Amino acid sequence: MALSSPPTFLYGHRRNPFFPTAKTTSISDISAILSPKIHSKLLGLRTSLKQPPLSSIFIKSPKPQNPKPITNSIRSLFTGIVEEMGSIKQLGFDQDNSFTMKIGAKIMLEDIHLGDSISVNGTCLTVTEYDTVLTEFSVGLAPETLRKTSLSELEIGSLVNLERALSPSTRMGGHFVQGHVDGTGEIVEMAPEGDSLWVKVKVGRDLLKYIVPKGFIAIDGTSLTVVDVFDEEVCFNFMMVAYTQQNVVIPLKKVGQKVNLEVDILGKYVERLLSSGFVESIKSS
Repeated sequence: MALSSPPTFLYGHRRNPFFPTAKTTSISDISAILSPKIHSKLLGLRTSLKQPPLSSIFIKSPKPQNPKPITNSIRSLFTGIVEEMGSIKQLGFDQDNSFTMKIGAKIMLEDIHLGDSISVNGTCLTVTEYDTVLTEFSVGLAPETLRKTSLSELEIGSLVNLERALSPSTRMGGHFVQGHVDGTGEIVEMAPEGDSLWVKVKVGRDLLKYIVPKGFIAIDGTSLTVVDVFDEEVCFNFMMVAYTQQNVVIPLKKVGQKVNLEVDILGKYVERLLSSGFVESIKSS
C-alpha cells in the first residue's frame, strides 16, 4: 500500500486523516490498514510494553503530623489611648435579669460588628446590638462586672471613655491593657498646677503592691504614668496634661467618686514566678 504522505496521529485536537470522525487513534486501528510486516512489528511493540510499578501510579500518603497544642490566647487587647467619649443613653435590666447599657458614639460605629470588644471606662465589653443611623451600640454587663467596676455608678447622660480593641495596623501608643479591671480606687484629691491636674487615688493594699513610681496603670481605661506611691496612706498619684484632660472622663469626676483600675500585668507575672519556686529551681540547676 502506497501512501502519498506520512500518516499523522491525533493527540489532543489534531485530526487523523485515516479516521476523520475519531477523536483518538490506537495502535490496533493503524495496524489494520498497514502491511503485514509493519503490523507484526506493531504487535511486538504492544506486547513488549511493561506495566509500570504501582509505586509510580499511586501517590504516597503524607506522614501523619502531630497535632499542634491548643493554647488560650488573649481575645482582645487595648492601648489605654481613649478614642472618644461616649454618652450613656440607657442602662438597666431589660429582660431575663440581663443588665444592658446603651451608649451613643461616633468613632466606635465606623467599623463595628456584633461581638466586637470595646473598652468602656477600662472594662472590656462585648457589642450585642448597634444602630449606625442612631449612632449607638449596646453592651451587656455580668453581675461580677457590676460588682468589680464603677460602671454601676453611671447614670443616663454620663460620659464614658471608649476604645476599640487593637488591630494589626494599630499604633501602640500607650501600654498593654486587657480591659480586665482589677478593682476600683477612690479619688481623694484633685489639685491643678498650671494647666495640668494632679489626682490622688486611694486603693486597697492588694492592688497597691503592683503600683510603682513611673510605672504604667490604666485608670478608667486611660493609660497613665504613676508619679508617687504613698504606702502609709495607701494611695498613689498621677498628673494629666491639658490635652488628656479634654479627652477623658477623669477630670469630670469629683473627690469621693470611684475609678476603675487595671495594674500592669507584668507585675503579676513576676509575682507568680516568684511564688511558684521558679527562682529556686534555677539556682539549684
